[in-house]
Amino acid sequence: MSADLFPGFSADWIDLPEGRFFARSGGPEGAPPLILLHGFPQTHACWHRIAPTLAETHRVVCLDLKGYGWSEAPAGDARHETYSKRRMGRDVVAIMEHLGHVRFGLVGHDRGARVGYRLALDEPGRIERLALLDILPTIVQWERIGADPSVSSHWESLARPAPEPEDEIGRDPVAYFEGLLRKWSQAKSLDPFAPQALRLYRENWNVPGRIHAFCEDYRAGATRDREADLDDLSAGKTLACPTLILTGDGYLDCSHESPLAAWQRTFAPKGRSAEIVSGHFLAEENSSATLDALLGFLKA
Repeated sequence: MSADLFPGFSADWIDLPEGRFFARSGGPEGAPPLILLHGFPQTHACWHRIAPTLAETHRVVCLDLKGYGWSEAPAGDARHETYSKRRMGRDVVAIMEHLGHVRFGLVGHDRGARVGYRLALDEPGRIERLALLDILPTIVQWERIGADPSVSSHWESLARPAPEPEDEIGRDPVAYFEGLLRKWSQAKSLDPFAPQALRLYRENWNVPGRIHAFCEDYRAGATRDREADLDDLSAGKTLACPTLILTGDGYLDCSHESPLAAWQRTFAPKGRSAEIVSGHFLAEENSSATLDALLGFLKA
């Protein structure tokens, strides 16, 4: 059970029109609220090494995003709206309101960071502080893929029409997803991941409906999310809240420009950055440095 990973945290089931969502909550009631959003192909369990320390000063909510973990995994729709980051951001707002939090800090990794910055652009009054872990803006990522299709090839492969990627992954899902964890970690192994967390991840990976949800997440990234970014860039919209661009030194391609430069020319002109020694999975591969960076940012 994930309770073993989050001692003292409650298990919260939140029912919304979008479906039922699962979260772990911990920390003093009345402390500044902070939501942690995981990425692909993980669950809320990815935060287990840093959430207890963050909960010493914050009311921390570790959410399973729609389609992941124990949260609802609805079928996608023809326009890929269901898994758009705009719709998923609205889920986050509704969940936090249900838990009594109207304005809050947000830390997001990978796909969770994409939900986070989309929410902060759409509803700037909601987010106190925003930390984005190891991503470039969606529109920048697609620019790079357009220039070189070998860049982040999983973006295009997962976004192909159903059921092609679902069928390919479904032949041996655990091997597929474990291969990604190995490839994207600095150690090129599963060693950085706690056995309890891996067990929870594998439970997800073996469910066809969740594999479909993962693909729908990427289909939305290729369509609705890219369009939303283009619209906001055209309108000159930027992030109003203090923003930290926290990256590892072993995953993102920095040959074109630094991650901070990509964010500053798009949505975070006043963003600040920090880099730690890590592959893509910062909170699990280098939890101490991730914590130091986040605590410094949240206290600033």
